[in-house]
Amino acid sequence: MKHSYRRRTLKILRFDNNLRQKCSGLICGIDEAGRGPLAGPVVAAAVMFSDDAYIEGVFDSKMLSHQKREELYDEITGSAFCYGVGIVDNRVIDEMNILEATKEAMNKALSKIKTEPSLVIVDGNFYTHHLYPVENLIGGDAMSFSIAAASIIAKVTRDRMMIDYERKYPHYSFSHHKGYATKKHVEEISRHGLSEIHRKSFRIREINYEPW
Repeated sequence: MKHSYRRRTLKILRFDNNLRQKCSGLICGIDEAGRGPLAGPVVAAAVMFSDDAYIEGVFDSKMLSHQKREELYDEITGSAFCYGVGIVDNRVIDEMNILEATKEAMNKALSKIKTEPSLVIVDGNFYTHHLYPVENLIGGDAMSFSIAAASIIAKVTRDRMMIDYERKYPHYSFSHHKGYATKKHVEEISRHGLSEIHRKSFRIREINYEPW
């Protein structure tokens, strides 16, 4: 497993290093967590590394265990050149729709970066910025070291928030399903109704989906 981690990390590091050479400067990776759930915020992270960064195991957060993400979160935030997190809550999501709320979370995360990037790379196909050149990469969290690191920061940040929400709303197993439309979550909504952090604009579909 350790060799597998090393191979994956070196591969996505090469991608970032090639981009740095092309744009002659620092790149900023952005990703989000929480577009699909029925409850809670959408969270985005932006992260920049110096060109000698190496953290073994960094990869698409969906491919990592909860424990591994937690371990990597501390390494990433401790060694990143700079990073920022943007959070948009369920009320704003209901007001502006999830796509626009996701863009807003990304804007907030990027606004907290202290050094201007030469290029912003984002997982997805929809982001633009009025100040910086942007390259959208579908599946970017499995291609770029910076985007993968951002995906881990965003995912861990949001998971921790949902665990805290369960203490306030004990009728919902937010620490388990993180607000996604699992069978258990749908049953909880049927029994107790919607909480203050549920997205009222989302339609509830009962699907057998377990969050990563």
